[in-house]
Amino acid sequence: MSCFRFVTRCLLLPWALLHGASALPQDEASPSHPVADLVLRGGRIVTLDEARPEVRALAVVDHQIRALGSLEEIDPWIGEETSVIELAGRLAIPGFIEGHGHFLGVGDAHLQLDLAHAASWEEIVAMVSAAAREARPGELIRGRGWHQEKWSHPPEPAVEGLPLHASLSQASPNNPVLLVHASGHALFANQRAMQLAGIDRLTPDPGGGEIVRTPEGDPIGVFRERAMDLLAPVRERAVAPNPRRQIELAQAECLAKGITSFQDAGSSLATIALLREMAEEGQLLLRLWVMVREPLSRLEEGLEGVRCVGLGEEHLSVRAIKQSLDGALGSHGAWLLEPYSDLPTSTGLATLPLEELERTAELALEHDMQLCVHAIGDRANREVLDIFERVWRKAGVLGADLRWRIEHAQHLAPEEIPRFGALGVIASMQAVHCTSDGSWVPERIGDQRAASGAYMWRALLDSGAVVTNGTDAPVEDVDPIATFAAMVSRRLPDGTLFYPGQRLGRLEALRAATLSAAYAAFEEDEKGSLSPGKLADIVVLDQDILDCPEDRIRETRVRMTIVGGEVLYEAGD
Repeated sequence: MSCFRFVTRCLLLPWALLHGASALPQDEASPSHPVADLVLRGGRIVTLDEARPEVRALAVVDHQIRALGSLEEIDPWIGEETSVIELAGRLAIPGFIEGHGHFLGVGDAHLQLDLAHAASWEEIVAMVSAAAREARPGELIRGRGWHQEKWSHPPEPAVEGLPLHASLSQASPNNPVLLVHASGHALFANQRAMQLAGIDRLTPDPGGGEIVRTPEGDPIGVFRERAMDLLAPVRERAVAPNPRRQIELAQAECLAKGITSFQDAGSSLATIALLREMAEEGQLLLRLWVMVREPLSRLEEGLEGVRCVGLGEEHLSVRAIKQSLDGALGSHGAWLLEPYSDLPTSTGLATLPLEELERTAELALEHDMQLCVHAIGDRANREVLDIFERVWRKAGVLGADLRWRIEHAQHLAPEEIPRFGALGVIASMQAVHCTSDGSWVPERIGDQRAASGAYMWRALLDSGAVVTNGTDAPVEDVDPIATFAAMVSRRLPDGTLFYPGQRLGRLEALRAATLSAAYAAFEEDEKGSLSPGKLADIVVLDQDILDCPEDRIRETRVRMTIVGGEVLYEAGD
């Protein structure tokens, strides 16, 4: 792991000294404008500003970009107190905006077993066994990231390709174990956890959820969608993770990966209260835009006064509501129009009654909030579009002005694609899901449905829709470079391309992770491009992702992350 320097805003480094930059005396700066606090120069600066799409230097004053231009045009902004960063030919671009992730989840991933790279069920059992030997009596063992489709061989015995809990229960007989699927839409529990939750063969499936069972009716340990809530008593008895620690860990990782803004896809009212407190205390380093995620009854009672925009010097905005209409494709939870090709008895799960989603849409209008709905399957996406259109018509509003979003928009019926552009619904997508999951997607839904409706970035963009990009972290690594590479290549780990006609160009992909993401949060006037008057949120990369060979994009590393003109991350050598 390379070392790095994590710099808070009170410890801004003297860049002119560290980088050997020259500076003009302050009294030699032009009298027509103030002396810059920060100047970047000597590299390729891609701005996404139509007036000056590419420059060699820029100047920052009071956390905002004030000037773009050539070296000669920006030199007069430099004074004695100016920090000057010599780019030395490197690429500087607008700071990445994580378009859809789970902020505290990014931090929490550091506090539990990382199962994402486990090659088999046996390896996961071994990890749990080791954790159980170190755990206190009765302590909950948590993990996240397993995915049965990515194991080197299927488990035996199995139901629907999923292992039975016996080996896991033997590895940890006295400690409850909860292992969340990579998608976040299923979990695995051992026998002790099921005992503590009072779950046995007589426990019925809850609405919108499923307990996976043997042919004899016994739970195998896997719980899909809302059935995961049955394990809530186990979590409630455990020591809860410290949310401030989760936030600290998430901020450090995001800044190290060039993320200056993070669109959080669903936090509780309690978490939002903590984020508000931290924003007012100046403890948020990157900028958060948060969706409220609570049951309908809590939304009806608790939304008043929650909405805020630009709190803590533009570090916190809460102006959206999040709901989920279905699950994930990997766990057979995505709601489809036709049965799964590899599970013909199922069309997935609707995890929320449609009338509740419609009432949530009405609440969003009442409170001037955006509505963001998780929809992965083609049936779920159709139902969301129908509800949006119906609620807008009833209220007499123009939907495009509201910038409501479908989160994921992952698998679409071809006839639904033009509706995004026509209605003004934003497709908030995660390109890295395509390259991470593409090898098994045709098996789930068949080649024809995959070719005509899976991860349709090009078709959506051409329909006139706004398409954004994110990672869905911690489902995937919160790495904007990887998801940028996925959007422009659609290259799977084995080197094959996943229906490459849907690829985007590099500038289009950069816009999806910057300016379009800002638009999707009503923030395009403050961020997303390097334009005079906008916040000086900038990332410096060690190679040019807009021009380097495609197979080298993923090798790119963040050299520097700047938020509001202050360097908050610098990579070590």
